[in-house]
Amino acid sequence: MAVGAKTGVGTEVPALAGVPLLGSLFELKSDSLGTYLRARQQHGDVVRITAGPPGLRVELYCVFSAEGAQQVLASESANFRKDNPFYQEIRDSFGNGLLTSQDEDYLRQRRLVQPLFTRRRVDGYAGAVAAETEAVVASWEQASDGVVDVADQMMHLALRAVARILFGTDVEATVDVVDRCFPVITEYVLRRGYSPANFPRSWPTPANKRAAAALDELYAVCDKIIGERRSAPADSPGEDLLTLLAAAKSSDDGEFDASELRDQVLIFLLAGHETTATSLAFALHLLARHPEEQKRAREEIRRVLGDRTPEAADVDRLPYLTQVLKETMRLYPAAPVIGRNAIAATEVDGHTIPAGANVILAPWVTHRHPLHWPDPDRFDPERFTPEAEAGRPRYAWFPFGGGPRACIGQHFSMLESVIALAVILRAYEFEAVDTEIPVSAGITLQTDGPARCRVRRLDR
Repeated sequence: MAVGAKTGVGTEVPALAGVPLLGSLFELKSDSLGTYLRARQQHGDVVRITAGPPGLRVELYCVFSAEGAQQVLASESANFRKDNPFYQEIRDSFGNGLLTSQDEDYLRQRRLVQPLFTRRRVDGYAGAVAAETEAVVASWEQASDGVVDVADQMMHLALRAVARILFGTDVEATVDVVDRCFPVITEYVLRRGYSPANFPRSWPTPANKRAAAALDELYAVCDKIIGERRSAPADSPGEDLLTLLAAAKSSDDGEFDASELRDQVLIFLLAGHETTATSLAFALHLLARHPEEQKRAREEIRRVLGDRTPEAADVDRLPYLTQVLKETMRLYPAAPVIGRNAIAATEVDGHTIPAGANVILAPWVTHRHPLHWPDPDRFDPERFTPEAEAGRPRYAWFPFGGGPRACIGQHFSMLESVIALAVILRAYEFEAVDTEIPVSAGITLQTDGPARCRVRRLDR
């Protein structure tokens, strides 16, 4: 049993009622986020959900409280590992990078990568983010009827920004491939990750063949660029992240070989563009539906920036815009569900979670917990004033995870998002066309329809 585990004390975990034989299978497939919300409302902060027929049944132990999330991610994180089938599917497609690796592999990777994500290093990417954002907003002047789908546009922007930072001048060679291949691969991962049984990947099924072709194309473009970086003269180093990753080494941890570099690149592409795109798209859509908050954010931007290009130092000078972003990430966390596997029986919120259990944390639910968020579905950036934040538990809000596996790129994500929003809101006014955007839980939060806004160019 892991150190610190508590067992034999907690009571049995209450179960969400399902249908005979299949449990909550259809509910989870049709609306997993709504099912988790209903489970907390009906049964409290620790709930067991069963899904699937006998012999293939899965039991999920869901933890919804801030205190429970802190146990799983931080104070007793040694009892909870990334060993569930979903993470294995991500690992099999996108490699054994920082998101998916464990134990000594993870610690070694983290030590090698950490120096590349210092605040000073990340702040140096502000100019690239601003330039890519300016290019996107300039293209909106030709938008049909002045309407843009902010979900689609922010995905395009975030991909270009992370590709430019990763690959430098090779951005054009990668964006089209990633844009074409990632949807095929992520859909494949999702289907296999949530299925109780799968055909081996080596079998020539249509789905396996489509995914293999997409992976081959994605791997090929990454391997080509990595090969060019590693063969470049030592006296002509670049400043893109791939060049820095290729040069990362230490006497204790060595350096990344070519396949390890590709794993890191693929994970950074996955985690670095879909998550930021989600936050940006929903921030714009929420502001489009709340004109007073949009006006206040724009006034702050104009007061701080005037006509100049935003820099990294401006992020701290834009507190209200940061509050808007944090409130967006509360309502629409890019990682709405986090999975772990319990390797030791552990008492959480008075209930015993058994060893071997599939454990679900749901920021989507915890971020709406009425104990910490009055009127939880209301958009209110004032929830994130320094005084309000100080009055809440640390894990009432955890869009970047937490504990020893907290997202290494969270400062970059906040920097990119605040700078991009500043550039966009200074240039355009937004009015929502689609007032409600259906969402679902994929690898990241997914929009299940357009998020269209009418945009109007503003004079600076």
